[in-house]
Amino acid sequence: MSVRRVMGIETEYGVTLAGQPGADPVLLSGQVVRSYTATAGPARALPTGSGWDYADETPLRDARGYTVARALAHVSQLTDEDDPAVANSVLSNGARLYVDHAHPEYSSPEVLTPRQAVTWDRAGELVMAQAAQALAAQGRPVRLYKNNVDGKGASYGTHENYLVPRSVPFEALVRGLLPFFATRQVVTGAGRVGLGEASERPGFQLSQRADYIEAEVGLETTLRRPLVNTRDEPHASADRYRRLHVIIGDANVGDVATLLKTGLTSLVLRLVEAGRAPDVDLADPVAAVRAVSHDPALQLKLELRDGRRMTALDVLAAYREAVGAALDAGVPGFEDDEDTREVLELWDEVTGRLAADPMGCTGLLDWVTKYALLQGYRDRDGMGWEDPRLAAIDIQWSDVDPARGLGVRMRAAGRLRSLVAEEAVRAAVTDPPDDTRAFFRGRCVSRYAGQVRAASWDSVVFAAGPAGGLRRVELPEPLLGTRATHGDLLAGAADPEALLAALADTAG
Repeated sequence: MSVRRVMGIETEYGVTLAGQPGADPVLLSGQVVRSYTATAGPARALPTGSGWDYADETPLRDARGYTVARALAHVSQLTDEDDPAVANSVLSNGARLYVDHAHPEYSSPEVLTPRQAVTWDRAGELVMAQAAQALAAQGRPVRLYKNNVDGKGASYGTHENYLVPRSVPFEALVRGLLPFFATRQVVTGAGRVGLGEASERPGFQLSQRADYIEAEVGLETTLRRPLVNTRDEPHASADRYRRLHVIIGDANVGDVATLLKTGLTSLVLRLVEAGRAPDVDLADPVAAVRAVSHDPALQLKLELRDGRRMTALDVLAAYREAVGAALDAGVPGFEDDEDTREVLELWDEVTGRLAADPMGCTGLLDWVTKYALLQGYRDRDGMGWEDPRLAAIDIQWSDVDPARGLGVRMRAAGRLRSLVAEEAVRAAVTDPPDDTRAFFRGRCVSRYAGQVRAASWDSVVFAAGPAGGLRRVELPEPLLGTRATHGDLLAGAADPEALLAALADTAG
């Protein structure tokens, strides 16, 4: 247990066409998805004409106990409606690649550890880079950016997902998470040139998403964006699990920030589940998000509801102390395993360095490394933060092209600490994790190419039998469908008919 839980990361990538700033982003996004699936081939990606199985999607069900009427919902919330014109694919690594509104999105397969989250999130960068390279070869120089803002007022999401027990009261999650989500950006922020949604004021801030947060709690994801999202769509057994859908995070190029983003959040969820979250309620969490982001010196003191004043690092220290106390007390769910130790050691290292001097995290954290890079240009050329060249460098940081992307290049050169081997990332482009149901989904894509008609997080739909009828295999338990539980069965089934028969025998 400990930091281990079912989790995953969804990233919408910024997309442009070189030399054509007015190009339709929806069209470009579709070209990205189709380019990758055509290049990867049927054993690595379902054809984009394959469907997504929407049977278990419930985007309008709210964790606070009600369902929003479809007539009252914003169109962006209706994510359970099939649109045959939208490119969608499921990959052999268990991920989903599709067009989400006006962006190509890579949704990683379900994993169990922060290190795995880093690995399969990084695999998404390679997927996007391969798609862009294929389009460039066709005379379509598409640029893809792992970021969250266009600098002109628009923001697109990097969402995290964590399964938590249904028995945990949602109100407890809200109270335990609000102070954490408002302050974790000092560790997880990607950094951004410009203050305000449309960068209307010069400056540098920690987070790309902070200026777009408008509410403490809410169902929406593209307007009135909340700190804690209430979508109650578990993609698993609803009586056992709820899925915490986190929309406040940034897209990170650095491994350390991604590992800590997922690892710290998992540990804080453990505190909430055990009833041991610290009492650090903020007086105004929404205002705190922006205030912390606008304070690279990390000196700002936030007001708590009880009148105390604490810096963002102080708030995180309270969570760290609570985790340490739970470990020392042997609280169930807190275990001193290798994955937990890695997260705690990095947590202590980066917060210690930030407290001494934020620039001590250059090469460790995204926002600090980006700030140091930009400050070097400012010092050399006497640029103010309003200089458009700095905004251009900010964008170039997030380019996934290994020849142009500053973040990718710095990581490859060892100037931004890497935690996973490149060989593991390349393998994760095609191979699913072994220890979640993503293994079953991904292996079905690669083993039964042409016979998988649709899929979702909790199902695979086959065209099976002499008449080609559709047969749906449900996967409500994320920890079944793994290599250990279904590897031999998949290896022994030459076609979907044999697999379905074997599954029926196992169920019987």
